[in-house]
Amino acid sequence: MPQSFSPSSTPSPSTSSFSPQPPSLSGHPDHAVPWGMQIAVRYDKVHPPRRIDVAEAAARAVVALLAAPASAPGGPWNQAVDYWRDGRIRKLVRRARGKRWEEVQEIDGVTVTQDGPAGWGRAAARAFVPGPVRPLPGALAKTQVEGTHFPDGSELPPPPAAVTARVAKDPAAADGIALGAASASAGALVTIEVTPLHEMTSGKLAAQCAHAAQLAWESPAMEPALRRAWADDGYRVRVVAPSREQWETTARPVRVTDAGFTELDGPTETTRAYW
Repeated sequence: MPQSFSPSSTPSPSTSSFSPQPPSLSGHPDHAVPWGMQIAVRYDKVHPPRRIDVAEAAARAVVALLAAPASAPGGPWNQAVDYWRDGRIRKLVRRARGKRWEEVQEIDGVTVTQDGPAGWGRAAARAFVPGPVRPLPGALAKTQVEGTHFPDGSELPPPPAAVTARVAKDPAAADGIALGAASASAGALVTIEVTPLHEMTSGKLAAQCAHAAQLAWESPAMEPALRRAWADDGYRVRVVAPSREQWETTARPVRVTDAGFTELDGPTETTRAYW
């Protein structure tokens, strides 16, 4: 069954034909066949969400999956999760739309949806139980990795966005959309900072925010009471863009360094988290 997550619901295992079984759980710097956690984000050109809302939804989905009873010792996802953690915590963000989005809901994982400001579409992300990066389950293999782009929210989204079409017909309709790139997750217990030194695509941003959220959840520096409160809050995060000066002078308990295998050139610090 497909899984959604909200502060009032608890993720539980879904059934599917894709249940990766690790060959062992012994220590590895990485695996002979790389493992990764796939993350699908819903892509809707007519009702697009902002990129920051997509990144926050992806981060929440990853933590919700790792915190799910199914990922705990004895749970059906535990061996796969532990084996993946034993190597590089690789995450790959894919976009899915329409029928493809519905199909991937049948693959083991956790879906999070998140509302954005007025006039913007709802962000949705599904984190899947980790497994080999190849081959992928059929429905997931049909989704796309490259070119994932969402509007930042500072201006009207491009056609065929419904709100843009309405404004073209009636300029007064612009009052119905809240323009701005800042997070709408006021009061979130965990804040994720994104480097101001490098540009990232929407997919890369989502993956890096998900890394930061995972490391925050796993951090021994996070008090158990705060971790429980974060769970009660649906693992909401607030993604922010600090100034260059803040980035270069402020220390945070969680720091994420990308290996530089894809968009970025060499090891690059991308995100941080604090609470």
